[in-house]
Amino acid sequence: MTNHAERGTRLQLRSGPLITGAALVAAGGLLALAGLAISSSHVLTASRRWVREMEVPPSEVARLKWAQAKAAAAAGAGAWRNGPSAEHESVS
Repeated sequence: MTNHAERGTRLQLRSGPLITGAALVAAGGLLALAGLAISSSHVLTASRRWVREMEVPPSEVARLKWAQAKAAAAAGAGAWRNGPSAEHESVS
């Protein structure tokens, strides 16, 4: 009984299956990286082509939208500082 009890308390691992498993995990990681590189390259190429075909470049659209946002903020701040106009006060 002592021999059986001593054998069961110690974990016994064989190196062959562990090495095989590690090699498969490494191979899978390399395949995943290769797939990521290929798909990323394709997406970047398609995105560049799409931007080149635009009538107005995104940088110009961003510049215009920024100017619109600044004008709207200035108009809102001016309206807040000046309060309701005299026209609206006489109606009330």
